[in-house]
Amino acid sequence: MAECELNSATGPGRAATLDQDPGTEAASPCPANGGSDVNAQSGHQLLRDPRHNKGLAFSEAERDAHYLRGLLPPAIVSQEHQEKKIMHNLRSYTVPLHRYIAMMDLQERNERLFYKLLIDNVEELLPVVYTPVVGEACQKYGSIYRRPQGLYISLKDKGKVLEVLKNWPERSIQVIVVTDGERILGLGDLGCQGMGIPVGKLSLYTALGGVRPSACLPITIDVGTNNETLLNDEYYIGLRQRRATGEEYHELLQEFMNAVKQNYGEKVLVQFEDFANHNAFDLLAKYSKSHLVFNDDIQGTASVVLAGLLAALRMIGGGLVDQTYLFLGAGEAGTGIAELIALEMSKHVRQQALSALSTDQPVHGVLRIADIELFVQTELPVDDCRKKIWLVDSKGLLVESRKESLQHFKKPFAHEHEELKTLLEAVQSIKPTVLIGTSGVGKTFTQEVIEAMASFNEVSLSHLFLDSSCRGAKQRPCEKCRNPSSSRCRTRRRTRSARPRRPTPGARARRCSRAAARSTPWSTRGRRSCPGSPTTPTCSPASASASSSPAPSASTTTCSSPPRRRWRRRRPRRTSTRGLSSRPSPTSARSRPASPPRWPPRPTTWVWPAGCRGRTTWSSTPRAACTPRSTAATGERGGSFAARTDGVINQ
Repeated sequence: MAECELNSATGPGRAATLDQDPGTEAASPCPANGGSDVNAQSGHQLLRDPRHNKGLAFSEAERDAHYLRGLLPPAIVSQEHQEKKIMHNLRSYTVPLHRYIAMMDLQERNERLFYKLLIDNVEELLPVVYTPVVGEACQKYGSIYRRPQGLYISLKDKGKVLEVLKNWPERSIQVIVVTDGERILGLGDLGCQGMGIPVGKLSLYTALGGVRPSACLPITIDVGTNNETLLNDEYYIGLRQRRATGEEYHELLQEFMNAVKQNYGEKVLVQFEDFANHNAFDLLAKYSKSHLVFNDDIQGTASVVLAGLLAALRMIGGGLVDQTYLFLGAGEAGTGIAELIALEMSKHVRQQALSALSTDQPVHGVLRIADIELFVQTELPVDDCRKKIWLVDSKGLLVESRKESLQHFKKPFAHEHEELKTLLEAVQSIKPTVLIGTSGVGKTFTQEVIEAMASFNEVSLSHLFLDSSCRGAKQRPCEKCRNPSSSRCRTRRRTRSARPRRPTPGARARRCSRAAARSTPWSTRGRRSCPGSPTTPTCSPASASASSSPAPSASTTTCSSPPRRRWRRRRPRRTSTRGLSSRPSPTSARSRPASPPRWPPRPTTWVWPAGCRGRTTWSSTPRAACTPRSTAATGERGGSFAARTDGVINQ
């Protein structure tokens, strides 16, 4: 259709009104300089274009400008009202698959409303658009298929892959998510019906990452399936043949990668999604040097777990090289995480070696190297770092005796050890400090496994990954951590910080001394005066401050000069109120008086005698004592402060 723009007589141009996605402006339909049939056809096509359709949200001017008059009901409904109505309809469904179908229908007719709905309700709709509902949708994709949402490249298109890519209407593609459907979310071989995974993944990239929908391209490579159920299903939409392997498979993948680079350039990102283990590692290693490729199962999951490990180690102390790792699951995710941890450990140890070389200090870590200079000049042996990492698969612990039967990506993590069949035996034998689960089998981190981890770890990182909900507890001991007496427990530390501490007698005496030191002249600070001198400190008994309320019969002592001050490193005061109530307690740091003393709380009223406020002029004689007036005498709560502090604070 010819590209044009409406003139001022018919209203604003379409590019000025429907400019949500600039990547599709050139391909958007617009009325040509023809008869009324063309104009009516352009309005009808606009309502069926999901990129620019707004449904009943078109205004009166837009309906006249785009020839929509009569094609829509007269009511004008805002996008917010449409969102409210659709959420009401989605919540009325009891079957999760029905919600998925409704969301896909919305994406096919009104794309902007779909993403607004997903962004505003991401916590509620994320499980619908992606896992776990998308797994059931892929299993029944042939039955719920409505219209194509991506490109399908099959063995029949061999030799014509470039022509197939050119059939896609968009040209400015930035991200391609491609799958062959052989390992969909641990559900097995779903063949061509794995298209739901790239579609859902790219929807999240747009809603959460801000990638333009027109820059995303989901692709499914159909090379057959080994799933007998799908081959016998009358609604299956893919090739009804056994899955191609070997040279035939790799030739099609090679042609596809070359066509992508030729059609979309070198900067397009190709993400391999849900490929089988034996193909995922080979494809990533083969094309990582010639194309911009990424595997979410191997690299994406590993980066997130490594970030969690580094954050956890900041809280409990130590480094990556000081830990022993045990993985449940040795697939793409498990081996990918293990490999990235080993690389990060090798980087850390290399930095240790460089630091030791500059300071002539020995290196303490997992490596035992006699000559540091030779170590720095050569490549870092990552194999030594892998020895700190153990993996358990469906047949037990990966050990050297099983190396011949293991897949190639598992062999680097097979170490010398006796064969163990269960996770509990591996935990009891290896005694790991970090336990990570990457298996699709549920209920494997049993109570016995967690108790075994807690028996030889004061703070086990397995608890941080499994029971992160305990970090939000407040006024109760952390039972989920199974270590209620540990001072490192974040929950108990937050609980203790929420309660004000009453000072001990020793702390009160030290505060009294510090307050008296502030009233001592600089010339006499730090030394004791001789008896009989004008600056000799005098200590005399003093009765408790007068009060109308009964006061304890305890005598107090007024000290005019403290002993020699011992400097101590002050601990930083915690100012974070994260996890606590937003309303500060009466004795919190914000409600305490800014001027000394820091105790008692606000209800005590202070009376400053003459001469106590000025501090610009220092004299050789001690200043007058600053005594608090009893709160009982002023009608306030709290009682006598002098009787509680065993002394009168000099200021």
